[in-house]
Amino acid sequence: MAYLNKLSKICTSINLNYSVRFNHAQQLKSDLQRRHIDKVLIANRGEIACRVMRTAKKLGIRTVAVYSDADKHAMHVEMADEAYNIGPAPSSQSYLNASKILEVAKKSNSHAIHPGYGFLSENVEFCEKCASEGVIFIGPPASAIRDMGIKSTSKAIMSSAGVPIVKGYHGEDQSIEKLQAEAKRIGFPLMIKAVRGGGGKGMRIAMTESDFLPQLESAKRESLKSFGDDNMLLEQYITDPRHVEVQVFADMHGNAVHLFERDCSVQRRHQKIIEEAPAPGISEETRHAIGEAAVRAAKAVGYVGAGTVEFILHRVTHEFHFMEMNTRLQVEHPITEMITGTDLVEWQLRVAAGEPLPVTQEDIVRRGHAVECRIYAEEPSAGFLPRAGTLHRLTQPTPEEHVRVETGVREGQEVSVHYDPMIAKLVVWGKDRNEALAKTRQKLSEYQVAGLETNVNFLLRLSGARAFVSGDVHTAFIPQHEAELFPRSDSELGDERALQAALGYLIKSQIDVTSNDSWKGISVAPNAWRPNYNLQKTVNLKFNDNESKVTVQFDTAPNTYLVKVNNGEFKPVEAYVKSTEQGLRLICKIGDKTSNVGLLTHDNEVHVYDENGQTVVSLPRSKYQTLSGDDATASADSACSPTPGVLERVLVNKGDKVVKGQPLFVVIAMKMEYVVRSPRDGVVAEIAAFKLGDSVGKGAQVVILQGEN
Repeated sequence: MAYLNKLSKICTSINLNYSVRFNHAQQLKSDLQRRHIDKVLIANRGEIACRVMRTAKKLGIRTVAVYSDADKHAMHVEMADEAYNIGPAPSSQSYLNASKILEVAKKSNSHAIHPGYGFLSENVEFCEKCASEGVIFIGPPASAIRDMGIKSTSKAIMSSAGVPIVKGYHGEDQSIEKLQAEAKRIGFPLMIKAVRGGGGKGMRIAMTESDFLPQLESAKRESLKSFGDDNMLLEQYITDPRHVEVQVFADMHGNAVHLFERDCSVQRRHQKIIEEAPAPGISEETRHAIGEAAVRAAKAVGYVGAGTVEFILHRVTHEFHFMEMNTRLQVEHPITEMITGTDLVEWQLRVAAGEPLPVTQEDIVRRGHAVECRIYAEEPSAGFLPRAGTLHRLTQPTPEEHVRVETGVREGQEVSVHYDPMIAKLVVWGKDRNEALAKTRQKLSEYQVAGLETNVNFLLRLSGARAFVSGDVHTAFIPQHEAELFPRSDSELGDERALQAALGYLIKSQIDVTSNDSWKGISVAPNAWRPNYNLQKTVNLKFNDNESKVTVQFDTAPNTYLVKVNNGEFKPVEAYVKSTEQGLRLICKIGDKTSNVGLLTHDNEVHVYDENGQTVVSLPRSKYQTLSGDDATASADSACSPTPGVLERVLVNKGDKVVKGQPLFVVIAMKMEYVVRSPRDGVVAEIAAFKLGDSVGKGAQVVILQGEN
């Protein structure tokens, strides 16, 4: 009887929600058909703000940007017709400040607000406030966002619509006792997810019961920081599945379509880094079934606009289960545009203005294959820790017909500790998957970045990994292929690369001395100069923990040298540097082999680029400088911040006894939480004079340890 009562309440709730959705959609339709969107405010930043502005301008719609103190010189601010400051750098005081954004919308006479993704894009209250203020929210009705956000309701709706669902708990009772009891019922391993989460924020996996509480607390803290809400849902964790999502689109006239699926299985920290469309290796029957299920899901929730229905797909059987619906545009939407020849942002703007969808399902044709790589400022070899700082040099591939580079930063700008560390999205189309992957690797090799480490080299290895190329993708791909993706040879500097770096550094240094001109735009021909300093130079290079000593002996003939690496023999080398539109190139001939590699020097670093990515070697500094984060973190006498960030919490006091692995403090960086643990047993000797909320640099010592007396 209790079960029947509960079921009756759920059905009543569904019927009430349907009534609310229907009435809301009818009212919205009536309002929007009386209005045109001539000016739109983009309530976001970075590449998505820039991407929305490009389409808006194409349609003759004026654009309004909002920006935090940290973004006053950002690209999206410069692109907009108008821009308004909305507060300090922390997103909680700026991009999540709904009242301030609506105030700007009214002040600028904006007809509509495009929320992008993240921030307020799936915030029910913000959507409702827009409606109450007479501002068009370019997204679904609040009822759809609410239904998909209240997971118990969404599961009931999906089940009623015939969409397979995953076992879990999505209830309103968020007490620790209730969550623990539900975790035991579902069983381990278990996925803990923020109810309002996205992009891997507020997501943790509890492998065992003992893991549950620490992981729950961490997820709740991170979710509160990112979304202003710490409610959690629990789901059965299906080991090593595929993550396949379907792009859906609906209008206010009852029409809904899907634009095929995307595979987003290969992830790190539960965040996507490479996506492709269509999903490799699935049958047309499965493709048809998952597409139809997604459309049923959209119609069942009274959806309007762009949305994504996410599924867990079994690697072998290809059975799929509904995971969640993202009621917004996705980061990876460009690959869907590439294979369908559509502009989804244009569709968003037109549908929000009351227009019907421009096509039916039968009109949407899949063509070719597309891949998107997310270029991040992060250190893959250190667990993909995000990095913040200045992009002193940034050269990206040149956009062309089948290559898109979506970015929100330029050379010389900051990647802020307060936001996601994405630099760009590289989107490539090919007539088939092999061509798309080959072109992706070629375009990745054209990236040149100095000032911050990136994941470009990792993406090159990933996109060329044997299992990835064969289409054997799943969510545990990276740890299962660690040896191939993080090769040991990556920690060694080969003789040829050491030679190239040393020669490139010496030649460029000599030209810098003898020329007053800027390097940019200059074509430096062979035989353009002769060395006029000491006949022999020795360059000490350091790559990771390995050092190389390269001795260069200048010949009397132009551009000719005798070079030896470490204790090897002198070899004759011809080399010179030339300038191209893509930057400096080092032409180097050793024996019968001539290499042509990219060259960049910055500060005490020499960057060498080729089809395998970039190698960065450092030159000795004249004075001892700040201890690096890796060295500092590894110190037995201190615990240091592994990344630039904001000090969130200190968990110990001076004089406390600690054991190896015990949490000492928490740092928030790029909206992610990092718990720093004790490197050994000991006693807390000192705690640095940081206040909670202070910015800390990579390698900053926060807790000093000493041995027990």
